[in-house]
Amino acid sequence: MTPAAVLFDLDGVLVDSEQLWDRIRRDVVAAHGGRWTDDATRAMQGMSTPEWARYLVDDLGAQLTADDAAERVIAEMARVYAADAPVLPGAADTLRRVAERFPTAIASSAPPRIIQAFLDSTGLTVGATLSSEQVGAGKPAPDVYLEAARLLGTSAADCAAVEDSSNGLRAATASGATVFAVPNAHFPPAEDALAGAHRVLGDITELPAALDELG
Repeated sequence: MTPAAVLFDLDGVLVDSEQLWDRIRRDVVAAHGGRWTDDATRAMQGMSTPEWARYLVDDLGAQLTADDAAERVIAEMARVYAADAPVLPGAADTLRRVAERFPTAIASSAPPRIIQAFLDSTGLTVGATLSSEQVGAGKPAPDVYLEAARLLGTSAADCAAVEDSSNGLRAATASGATVFAVPNAHFPPAEDALAGAHRVLGDITELPAALDELG
């Protein structure tokens, strides 16, 4: 089945940013009296901004409001993106090639400001962008994929989705999309999350050929 559209995650799929998010959140927690835990990084993967900001405060003990925690982290991420967005090798060209053939969207847990910073830094355009903070529930809930597909005039079940993390893969699978996994080398996804993928790719540059095979 040729997909009606292709939905891309951002962090770990198009940008090598999971470690960057991790470092900045750690710094904010440490600077404001909190304490990082061993499971914090994986726990926050896929969370929407309000969700991970509350986690920094409620679970890790940062002495800030959730809104302040979010703003400090996002402002530093935006600064880094403006200076040198950590685009993964081949990702920009792959997104450009796919967008020439299919309606595309970015459906990400990253806040809108960071999604736009990626597009600004690469000069790329897509049919729609959506952050999970705009739909109320972060990944592994499928909400961001369901709504991104709707914005493109189709249903997630008729789309291909590209993901890297455990919660992202679970969200894409739950949406009914045909899922292509590009496992994050720094934070490999769980086997149960990979099990829902149609195909596991070695890297993002393999996606155009994989989409051809669907057709």
